[in-house]
Amino acid sequence: MTLFPRVLPQPTITLGIMGLWMVLAPSASLGNLLLAVILGVSIPWITRSFWPDRPYLARPLTGIVLFVRVVGDIIVASWEVARLVVGPLDRLKPAFIDVPIEIDDPFVATLLASIVSLTPGTVSVDIDRAAGILNVHALNVADEAEMIAAIKRRYEAPLKRVFGC
Repeated sequence: MTLFPRVLPQPTITLGIMGLWMVLAPSASLGNLLLAVILGVSIPWITRSFWPDRPYLARPLTGIVLFVRVVGDIIVASWEVARLVVGPLDRLKPAFIDVPIEIDDPFVATLLASIVSLTPGTVSVDIDRAAGILNVHALNVADEAEMIAAIKRRYEAPLKRVFGC
């Protein structure tokens, strides 16, 4: 193991902590900067044993496109859920759906489940990696096959390209 990963096991998180500390600090003093560096280095270092191995990004630009898609889907789904909840509740068709997934990596499978849960109107209930099933509860399911196809097309396929799995 080289010196750099031992000192800064998560450099992006280190920079994030330091930046967040400086934004939240009451003043941009040398003391606050020093404290930001101490926290930014020590927190990831102390918690390094909890972090899984970093996944390899095969196509980072696809990840940016996926991020934009997820943000757009969150905005659209928020509007749809608000419209559904305000309207007559008998129109809702909640259902549990088993989405077959083709992802072996636990981090990427968890990322898929997180994306599904971030989108209003859906929540990931369970990931059965042995069976290759992501169990999802949806607030309104008009067509189960279409919802499964949409999750696979919009989220799973790009995640597989981003992480090369």
